Amino acid sequence: MEDRLRLRKNVLFWLLVVLHSCYFASCANAADRAVDPKNSRVWGPGVEIPDRATLPARYFFIEPRDVDNQKINESQKYDVHIIGQSRFGTCRYRLNQIDRHDGSSIVRYRLAESCSDVTIHVRHNDAHLSGSPFSITGTLYSEQCYCPQGSVEEWLETVGCPAGDPQIDMDLIPFRAINFSSLRTRMIQQYDKPGSISHCNYVILRNQVHRRCYGQHTGFSKFMDTILLSLARKFTMPDMEMFVNLGDWPLVKKGGPSRTTGPYPMFSWCGSDDTFDIVMPTYDITESTLENMGRVMLDILSVQRRGLPWVDKHPKAFWRGRDARRERLELVALSRRHPELLNASLTNFFFFRDEENEFGPRVAHISMHDFFDYRYQVNVDGTVAAYRLPYLLGGTSVVLKQDSFYYEHFYRKLVPMRHYIPFEADLSNLVQQIEWARDHDENAREIRDNANAFINANLLPLDIYCYHALLFKEYAKYIVSPIQVQPGMEKIEQPEEAYHCPCERTTLPRDEL
Repeated sequence: MEDRLRLRKNVLFWLLVVLHSCYFASCANAADRAVDPKNSRVWGPGVEIPDRATLPARYFFIEPRDVDNQKINESQKYDVHIIGQSRFGTCRYRLNQIDRHDGSSIVRYRLAESCSDVTIHVRHNDAHLSGSPFSITGTLYSEQCYCPQGSVEEWLETVGCPAGDPQIDMDLIPFRAINFSSLRTRMIQQYDKPGSISHCNYVILRNQVHRRCYGQHTGFSKFMDTILLSLARKFTMPDMEMFVNLGDWPLVKKGGPSRTTGPYPMFSWCGSDDTFDIVMPTYDITESTLENMGRVMLDILSVQRRGLPWVDKHPKAFWRGRDARRERLELVALSRRHPELLNASLTNFFFFRDEENEFGPRVAHISMHDFFDYRYQVNVDGTVAAYRLPYLLGGTSVVLKQDSFYYEHFYRKLVPMRHYIPFEADLSNLVQQIEWARDHDENAREIRDNANAFINANLLPLDIYCYHALLFKEYAKYIVSPIQVQPGMEKIEQPEEAYHCPCERTTLPRDEL
C-alpha cells in the first residue's frame, strides 16, 4: 500500500512539473508572439499617397509581426487618428477597421472636407507602428472636390497604375481609326430599339461631360455619369466621344454583316466571346468603389471582414440568387439530390415563374457576408456574367466558377485551379468538384488564399479607377474625328460642393527617379 501511495505521489509530482513547464512555455511563447511595433507593416495608398490618390474612402493595410519578424495571425485592435486642419477647424472624418481572416487589417477613412497639414497616427498598445505618424505635405482633397491635377498620363504614373492591361489591349485591337463622323448616325440607328436596347452617346470635351441617351430605360446612365465626373475631378480627361451600352448583354456581334467601317466601338459592362464590345468594370463594382463607406452595404473591402474560421464553416457549397437562367434552376435540383454537398435556393422568380411550384419555394435574401458561413461558394451566370464574382473571390470561402463565354474586365487574369475551381457550363461535374474540394482541404484553402491575393492586387478601389483611366487614355488615341458636343446633348454638372475646395496644386507631385 505504501509503495502504491508513493508511486501515486511521484506521478502527481511529475505531472505538476510537466503542467508547470507547459504553462510557462506557453506564456513565454505568447510573449514572443506579442506585436512588435517596429516590425509590423503599415502600407497602402491611404498612408503612402493619400494626396495623389483622392478616393471616396482612402484605405491602408496593417500586418502585425513579432520580434522575430514573423507574421501574427491573431486579430488585433489599433488606435488610428487623423490630425489636420480644415476650413471648419480640425479635420473631420469617418474611420473603420476591417479585421481580415489572416491576421491583417484594413483601415479606411472618408474625409468630410479637404484637410491640410495632416498626420496619420497608427498605434498598437500606445506604441506607433512602423512609419507612424505619417505626415502628408499639402492638402488632402475630399473626393467631391473639382481639383483636376495634370493629365491622365501624369495621374496614372503618380498613383502607380499599371502601364497596360491585357483586356484593354485585346478590346482595342479592332479600333485603330475611329471616325464618328461616319459612325455616329449608323450606331444610333443600329441600336434604336427602345424596348430592348438603351445606350448613351457621350462627349468629354475640355474636361466637361456631355451626353444624349436613347431608349426607354436610361436610368443606368447615372453609373457612367458618376464615374466620368469623378475621374474629371482628379485629372484632365482626354477629349473623346464614346457610346455606352446601358444593358446587360454585349451588343456588337461577331460574324455579322461585314461593314467597311469595321465593328462599332461600343462600351459595355460585360463582354462575351462572340462580341466586340469594349469592356469596363461593371456598374456594380464601380458603384461600390464610388460609394465606399457610403450608401452601399457591400464592397470589395468590407467583404474581407473576418467571418467564421474555416474549421467552423459548413463543409458544403452555397448559392442564393434569382432565376436568371436555366442552369440556376438545375442548381436547385442538384442541391435537392445532394443536400450533404450543396445548399442552393432561389430568392425570386421572374424568368421562370411557371416553374416556381417545382423549384420553389423562394427563400429570403441574406447578406453576402453570411454566405461565407459555408466553405465553398458556387458562381453561376445570371443574364450575363454574375457580377458577384469579385466579392466571392475576396471572401473567406473558396469559389467554384461555372465555365462561361461571358466575362468581366478582369477575367483574363484569372487562372483555373489557382484562383477558383472550375466546373462545366452544364453543371455536369459540379458535384465531383465539390467532392474534390472536400477531399483536398489544404489545396482548397490555398486556392482561397490565392483568390484573396488576386483581389488585393487587381480589384481594390484604386485599381478600378486605374482601369477606367487607362482604358479611356488608350481608347482616345484612336479617335480620328473631331471631338464636338453634338446637338441634343446635355451637360452633366459636377456636384455643387465640388467648386468649394482649396485647389492649391495644378500638377501632381512626382517621385524623384
